[in-house]
Amino acid sequence: MRELFRRHPRFTPTETDDDDVRDHRAQVPEDLWVKCPKCGELSYSKEHLHELRVCQRCGYHFRLAAHERVLLLADEGSFTEWDVDVVTADPLEFEAGDGAYIEKARRSAARLKVNEALISGRLTITNRPAAIAVTDFAFMGASMGSVYGEKLARACERAIDENMPLITISSSGGARMQEGLFSLMQMAKTTAGLSRLSEARLPHISILTDPCYGGIPASYATVADVILAEPGAMIGFAGPRVIEQVTRQKLPAGFQTAEFLHEHGMIDMVVPRSSMRSTLSTLLELYGSRPARRTRRRRDVDTANDADERTTAATPVAAGAPDGANDVA
Repeated sequence: MRELFRRHPRFTPTETDDDDVRDHRAQVPEDLWVKCPKCGELSYSKEHLHELRVCQRCGYHFRLAAHERVLLLADEGSFTEWDVDVVTADPLEFEAGDGAYIEKARRSAARLKVNEALISGRLTITNRPAAIAVTDFAFMGASMGSVYGEKLARACERAIDENMPLITISSSGGARMQEGLFSLMQMAKTTAGLSRLSEARLPHISILTDPCYGGIPASYATVADVILAEPGAMIGFAGPRVIEQVTRQKLPAGFQTAEFLHEHGMIDMVVPRSSMRSTLSTLLELYGSRPARRTRRRRDVDTANDADERTTAATPVAAGAPDGANDVA
């Protein structure tokens, strides 16, 4: 009878072979779960992708690759990439302790299957055409070099030629210091391209994503008709830690977040990722009704033509002269 009431363990461990354990672990994918860096929530990877890489517990927006953002916004099959053959250059032949700059750029390009930190092209959003330029932070922190600026300037020119608005999606650490002054000149170059876009009365819609620092928000990213941002995106010129060290002051809570900048009038809207496509569609519909305005170059040509016509009309015709006699003069 005592054996009937004796406590026995619920689970009895069995002998397992180490090879069986290793085989079982090998069958479990490493990317099966995704952990949120903000709240620590674990999400099933397929559900994580279905939710557009946004944590369903705290709303943290994970970073996206450039092509992922294009797929998120564009109508199916509508995206055509521009300047695919334009690749990173090394004007200074820069080398550092970890190797040559150009080799590092080539490794990033091979790993990410993109030629630069920025891709540009043409797409439609709910059948409304637009030019788009998107950065990929995984490519050397999406730093802006000479090729980056050239592709963005070309996107502005094509948008003017095809009478389309321009959408930029920016996530960057600033200018690419491996290219020295060439990288800093892109701030003026891209801003000049957007100035021509404005003269043509074509809108520039800028979307700021986490993180967006340095020369990017100091140049083209904030020269826009409408500035949007994803929730929680960190946006500024220098990081908050650097600012605290220099000023020796405690910064307010939420400093440099998208919500903080929206509250202080620096950006127009904070738009969740799930609503970004519909918001852009509405903006394109509203701005698409504006009549196109002649650019400065077009105005100069038209002014010269008008002056020639007035001069021709004011030239007196001699009485009795045959037709065409005054054309010789």
